[in-house]
Amino acid sequence: MSAPLDPDLPVGKRIQYFRQQEGLSRPVLGGLVGKSAEWVKGIETGRLLPPRLPMLIRIAEVLRVDDLAELTGEQKLSAASFTKERHDSLDKVADALATFPLSAESSEPMSADTLASQVWQAWELWHGSRRQRTAIGVLLPGLLRTAPATVRRMEGAERRRGLRALAEIYHLAQLFLSFQPVPELVHLTGDRAMTAAQDADDPEAIAVTAWYLNHVFRDAGQRHEARVELATRAAGTLRPETGPEHLVRWGLLHLAIALSHAKLGREGDAWHHWDKASKAARTLGDGYAHPYLIFGPGMVDAYAITINADLMKGGEAVRQADRIDLATMPSATRRSFHMIETARGYHLRGEHLATLRMLTKAHEESPDTVRFNLFARPVVADLAAKGGSTVRADAAELAMKIQVPV
Repeated sequence: MSAPLDPDLPVGKRIQYFRQQEGLSRPVLGGLVGKSAEWVKGIETGRLLPPRLPMLIRIAEVLRVDDLAELTGEQKLSAASFTKERHDSLDKVADALATFPLSAESSEPMSADTLASQVWQAWELWHGSRRQRTAIGVLLPGLLRTAPATVRRMEGAERRRGLRALAEIYHLAQLFLSFQPVPELVHLTGDRAMTAAQDADDPEAIAVTAWYLNHVFRDAGQRHEARVELATRAAGTLRPETGPEHLVRWGLLHLAIALSHAKLGREGDAWHHWDKASKAARTLGDGYAHPYLIFGPGMVDAYAITINADLMKGGEAVRQADRIDLATMPSATRRSFHMIETARGYHLRGEHLATLRMLTKAHEESPDTVRFNLFARPVVADLAAKGGSTVRADAAELAMKIQVPV
């Protein structure tokens, strides 16, 4: 990193420095934190007072500043401790990831079909439970400890099926770990999933791993070119004309590319790839949703909310949300996530009451999804602190439920 910043440099100039280091424009930074480009300019030039703590934390997340002292010039303060919640099962899952059985004999014999059945049970819990992290937190440690040794015992075609199931176990672990203060473990599960998928020599498994790796890098604001290249190359190994499984994954990867472009404000590229994903989804049928990837017309339409919000088009994000029926999506965590994204649209419009109402609905749908969401946590804290008389009390109640300091 470059030379230390002048300790007397004001907060606004520090934000400007790190924004420029990340290569973000004022409109893009503003959109990622739910503010306008003019607001960012006002903060950076000192025309506006420095942001309050919840907004500083959000800016730190976007700019990948781990120590808030880098933004404030004051005493060290970890952003992760405020933005990222720890699940009660985190230590058990982390311990299981660090366990390496040295012999396949240490596990009970199990067929690839039996292992796949256990993985499917975990997927059902992930999508069917309102508290999905709590639900799969019970199963994951055991799967992570036994599955690698079990797969090593397999041979031939059965081993390939076992490796595919193993990759899905790491996908589930990645979902469980996401937005918790263990980014190194999130990256680890992504790497292990790709290794299993490549060892299986399975284009479908590789494509799904590329989809989840794109989430890791996109949410961290990292590696735009690399993640687009990964998704593009993985899509190129698929044959979408051969059937639904390849078509689902091909559409997913174009959706990943669209979301990556939207994060950087590249509107034309974002909608170009969203159109490809939409066409793939509609080929599958209006009511289609993949059993665990949930890809289908409903999911693609819902991600248009995210793309509009990332492009700072709050009004269009809200209008898109009004066009779709999230109740038909067969996943509590997906429904809740897209409600949170709708709340982002309202937040961009400065509609605090509508923002809180949508976040409350998202919490009713899936408490875990809201509790571990990096937009919801600081926004709820901010509304509880200065949201005005119409929202402050309700925001404080929601903040208590999701265990965020106010």
